[in-house]
Order: sequence, then structure tokens, then C-alpha cells
Amino acid sequence: MNTTPKIKIRVWDLFVRFFHWTLVVAVSTAAYSGFLLGGTWIEAHIWAGSVAAALILARLLWGIWGSPYARFGNFVKGPGAALEHVREIRSGQAHRHLGHNPLGGLMILALITTILFLALTGTVGLGGVFKVGPFGFATTYQFGSTTLSLHKLLAIWLLFLVVLHIGGAIFEGLRTRENLVKAMVTGYKEAEEHTVPPAGTARPVLAATAFAALAAILFWGGASLASRPVPDLPPASEAAFDPVYADECSACHIAYNPSLMGVKSWTLLMSNLSDHFGEDASLDPATTDEILRWLTANAAESVDTKPAHVLRRMAGNAPFTITETPFWKQTHRNIPDTVFRRPPIYDNGNCTACHSDAESGRFYPANISIPKETQQ
Repeated sequence: MNTTPKIKIRVWDLFVRFFHWTLVVAVSTAAYSGFLLGGTWIEAHIWAGSVAAALILARLLWGIWGSPYARFGNFVKGPGAALEHVREIRSGQAHRHLGHNPLGGLMILALITTILFLALTGTVGLGGVFKVGPFGFATTYQFGSTTLSLHKLLAIWLLFLVVLHIGGAIFEGLRTRENLVKAMVTGYKEAEEHTVPPAGTARPVLAATAFAALAAILFWGGASLASRPVPDLPPASEAAFDPVYADECSACHIAYNPSLMGVKSWTLLMSNLSDHFGEDASLDPATTDEILRWLTANAAESVDTKPAHVLRRMAGNAPFTITETPFWKQTHRNIPDTVFRRPPIYDNGNCTACHSDAESGRFYPANISIPKETQQ
């Protein structure tokens, strides 16, 4: 029986505890919004990811200038030490660590690295697919789309790491008979009276100054890059449309952004205006040619937005009907037809009823709001 006197010492300082639990909230919010809530919650997802990235940046600095148990040099021991710790556990000889054990140290590095790459791939993907953020001016849709696919894989990998991390904490708590969750709340653990903490003195002023400087540089640089003009965008609004097209087409329905269909589809549509979705919309040849020239010059092939890429893949039996495209049907599959028929929507082709930026041809997910039914 071990009768060595025990004392309580502070292992986890205030910042480490704040970092840990705030990161739990941020990652949980990002995961829930990203996996379950859909595109309309993209702003919440971005904010949660941004908070997580900022926390990781601060933790990296605190790992250099923080309190003894928070410093990377005191718990990151490499793969050899981690394998040795596994062998000690299997033989029943593993001793208790007040801070992170060698396996826990590798897990911390894996979590930090994964979250940093998630922030990077998410930012690059947003720039390419939605043309927003610091990489919007320099990233193509195809590269952004591929990067977002990697972002999703990294998110799944992060969830796997989190499960391993929780499982490891439960195992270590049972093995050492201590409440590790409580320790991360209070900061204190029991130790033998003669326990000497690792070397090092916290330098919070230096860490905070470095964080403030890096945050300012990143914010200024990001804002500067985000303000750069984005190439290959469609006409931004009906005011920028060809006036003849805007006048003629908006007389019966919304004037669709020309980037929502390809050259072939616009050509087919304009070649048979006498049977325009069951109605005669014929125009004189000169007007028809003028409109067609403008439409094909600004068609989907001329821009690099997500709608232009996904909507140009028209259905074979409906070569110029946007609502018949595979992408449109996929993204609207959970909306009942009754919603499209009710006022103020009336028709599934009335994009502006739910997408406030429909005229621009951008269709950013955060700009979606299905209106409530209005009384007639």
C-alpha cells in the first residue's frame, strides 16, 4: 500500500482549460452545422471553424511560452516514446503522467494539425466554389471543389481522432483511477509530495503579444486579399444585363442570369421562341440576334462560378430547363411541390423568391430563405 503523502498541484492552467472546452464547442458546432444542417448554415460553420483555427494558433504559441505542463517540449516525445508507453501498458508497468503521456502528446499534435488543415482547405474551398474570402480571386472552381472534398475527408478524420481521444481519456482515467474530465475543469491533479513540475515559466505577455501580432497580420492580409476583384464572374444584377434582354424577358418572368445555362442551351432556347414553354414569345430577328449574342457571350462557359459549372449539365430531354437539371433536382429534393406553388413563390423557376442573390448568378447558400406563405 502506497502511503506517500499526496498533494494537489495545478497541472492545467486557465488558458489550457479555456482552450480545451472552447475548442470542444467550436469543433462540435462546425461538425454539426457541416454534416447535419446543410448549406444555409454555412456562416455558422465558417465562424466555428475560424474560432477553432484561432484557438489552435493561440495554443501553438502557448506550447512555446506557456506553463510547464502546456509546453510541447514537456510532452511531445516522438513515436519511439509512444511505442514504449504502449509496451508498458500491455505489460502493466506504465506509470502515471501528470501531464499528457507520450500517446496523448501525439494525439494533441494530430488534432492540432488536422484542425489547421481543415481551416486551410475550408478557406481555399470557399474561395474556389463560392468566390468568397482571401482565396476567391485566385482559386478556380475545380480546384476549390477538389479542396472541399479533401476538407470533408479531413472532417471525418477529425471525428475519428476525437473518438480515439475520448476513448483514450476514458481508458487512462480507469487505469490511473483519476477523473481526467474534472482535472480539465479545475486544473488540479493529485501528486506525490515531492513531485517536481517540468522546467519552464509561463510568459503570458510574450505569448499574448505574439498572438495579437499574428492575428493582426492574418486579418489584414486576409481582408486585403478578399478585397481583390474576382475574375470570371457573371453580370452582378439585372442592372448589368443587356437592356433588351432584361426588358423582353422580365416582362413574363425573372430575367435569369446568362451564366446559368451554356451556349448550346441558350441557342436552342432562342431558336424556337414561338413555342417558349407552351407560349409564343416570338421576337423580330434583329432583337432575337442581339439577345442571343449577349446570352452566349455571358453563358456558363464564360464564368467560373459553381452554378455555371453544375447547371450547364442540362437534362437530355429538357436542354434549356434549369429546374430539370440533375443538380437542381438534387438540391431541392426535400422541398415539397406545394411549397413552390404557394404565394409568394408560385413556381419552382422563381429563384428570386428564395435566393436573394439569384440575379447575380452566385446562389451563395447563406442567402437562401424560403418565405412563409402570404395571404391573397
